[in-house]
Amino acid sequence: FQSSLEGRDQLRQRMAFALSEIWVVSEVSALSEFPQALAWYYDLLADNAFGNYRELMERVTLSPQMGIYLSMLGNEKPDAARNIRPDENYARELMQLLTIGLVELNTDGTVKTEAQGQPIPTYDQSVIEGFANVFTGWNYSGAASFAQARRTLANQVLPMQAYPEQHSPLAKKLLQYPGVAKPTLAAGQAPQQDLADALDNIFNHPNV
Repeated sequence: FQSSLEGRDQLRQRMAFALSEIWVVSEVSALSEFPQALAWYYDLLADNAFGNYRELMERVTLSPQMGIYLSMLGNEKPDAARNIRPDENYARELMQLLTIGLVELNTDGTVKTEAQGQPIPTYDQSVIEGFANVFTGWNYSGAASFAQARRTLANQVLPMQAYPEQHSPLAKKLLQYPGVAKPTLAAGQAPQQDLADALDNIFNHPNV
């Protein structure tokens, strides 16, 4: 609050506040126990106030704070025998609230419609499931394995780490739009490659 009110970098502070209204996390959640982590998250937004949105997408995606708030941290790969399916929370909210929205838009922000005058959806359930599989295998950094990852004072303010043993090996359906490079990710890619390709896919969508 002191930086926001009294800092000499008021444009940066206003941008950070604006970003916090889009890339929302809240202490009214499991994050109520992690005040240092919340302060670090706000610093992340301030650090990236004048940067590239694609870079901001990745830094927020890998922040433990967003990982906790929208259930990406500790998201496991699918396992039919144990009735486990990847959590869809972050995949859904990243598209719906943080980037492209629910319907396709014209360059002036008006809604695109099909021949019958109905809005054109930007994605369907199969795309949500594709992105949910992308966002598997990430947990607190510094552990020997996914199962051993635990929060510490140090790693609650470090980007999440990929643990390949819990990353979904499946092919993953992404957004389809004119000029898209990879509408489907090949099976067996590394978690870091899947993440980079998936965020590029969203960032290059015309709505963004």
